[in-house]
Amino acid sequence: MRDLPIVLLRTFVVVAGTLNLTTAARLLHRAPSTISMQLTRLEGLVAAELLQRGQYGVRLTPAGEQLKSCAQQLLNLHDQILGTFQHAGVGGLVRLGTHDQYATRSLVPLLEAFVLSYPEASLEVVCDHRPYYLASLVAEGQLDLALIEMPALSGGGERLFRDELVWVRNEVHSTHRREPLPLAVFVEGCYHRDSARKALADAQIPYRIAFTSQSRAGVLAAVRAGIGVGIIPRSTLEPGLHVIEEGLPPLPGTDITLFVAEQVNEATQRLAQTIQASPQFRRIEQPLPLQC
Repeated sequence: MRDLPIVLLRTFVVVAGTLNLTTAARLLHRAPSTISMQLTRLEGLVAAELLQRGQYGVRLTPAGEQLKSCAQQLLNLHDQILGTFQHAGVGGLVRLGTHDQYATRSLVPLLEAFVLSYPEASLEVVCDHRPYYLASLVAEGQLDLALIEMPALSGGGERLFRDELVWVRNEVHSTHRREPLPLAVFVEGCYHRDSARKALADAQIPYRIAFTSQSRAGVLAAVRAGIGVGIIPRSTLEPGLHVIEEGLPPLPGTDITLFVAEQVNEATQRLAQTIQASPQFRRIEQPLPLQC
């Protein structure tokens, strides 16, 4: 019986999650040709076709779907075993604050890997839509670190990725043509909501708050239902949502920003380093200028 190398299974799981070789290559810090060769080798070892490649990406075969579940379980156990022995001395409480849009999306695999790799650490996550509030909790010592979205070029924290807010609607509904413009937004204190209201007021476009929620899922459900227009970072665009490029005023740029308290334990430092090194967030080649 032939063994399945962990590195091949890890590559397969990332490809199965993204269904795009280029995206998987970026996340794994490897060339697309290397990813392709690893997948071919894995298919040879299991004697089954795992992926069907097409012009717009790849899709899993039935054998690929079956292996995806098994491979993820094996990788989790593998990482947990390594973490138990390699990071046994790294423990303590790690308090992370972040926005719902990160906690339910791009942070999920990073936090899963952290929990498995550092079994002695106790992770606590607080989700809030108010960036300045989370930053203040770090400054006051109530949080150890916070990954939040700040106005572009504002001061404080480490800038990881430049993004921009965009108007979105359902691909079918013409919600953006209604008067006054209905908005689906987070509750008071959200930077997305405040930016949209200011832009509309400056452009003298009448609007009304048609839907409010404390979760991204709730806001996007309202957008998909045609209840209102939403405001989200461009990098978090999901299938079924259409960016409104004309007819509405431009929205400001944003910076995905990491705040870390002055005095933190080693486990917190490790999580901060994991976030900083992740291709999902580290997309800035040169430090951004900060506004004094």
